[in-house]
Amino acid sequence: MHSKNNKVIKIAVVGPESTGKSTMASYLAEKLDTVCVPEYARFYCQKLNKQYTLQDEVNMFYGQLALEEALTSSASNNLLICDTTILTVKIWSDHLFGHTPVAVTDEISLRKYDLYLLMDIDLPWEDDPLRDFPNEREHFMKVWKKELSSIEANYSIVSGLENQRLENGLKAVKSFLINQ
Repeated sequence: MHSKNNKVIKIAVVGPESTGKSTMASYLAEKLDTVCVPEYARFYCQKLNKQYTLQDEVNMFYGQLALEEALTSSASNNLLICDTTILTVKIWSDHLFGHTPVAVTDEISLRKYDLYLLMDIDLPWEDDPLRDFPNEREHFMKVWKKELSSIEANYSIVSGLENQRLENGLKAVKSFLINQ
């Protein structure tokens, strides 16, 4: 458990579809002996059959916030690993509906993460019923870079295949933590 006096350091694993975010987040949580906040949308979208509405995006926004809040108190070593953030809701809302609700953009400006790991698109696409855009990963990588820059996020791009990718992510986090 973390002490009330110590701030929990939040590491967010983000990026386009099929880039190993969930694998990386789970790996980091295990290696760093803490908890991983799962991606709420993975649970939420299972029954939607890719028929998303803006209200679904808002629901996923509140669900992700609630999961993160609930698991922050379980963070060990003053460290929380997040498999995605609410910035994903903005990216999807903008892409699918042309805009993002103000509640989402307001919270994005308030909710800070200490380090973002932006997963590179160098992995082969793996099909999944919850993935939508196999041919638009380059587009979404540019969007992620733009969005992270717009909030002045501290981020590292993580590349590599299989174990090398996992080690590159862990090295980025450890390097960040050493400099804290």
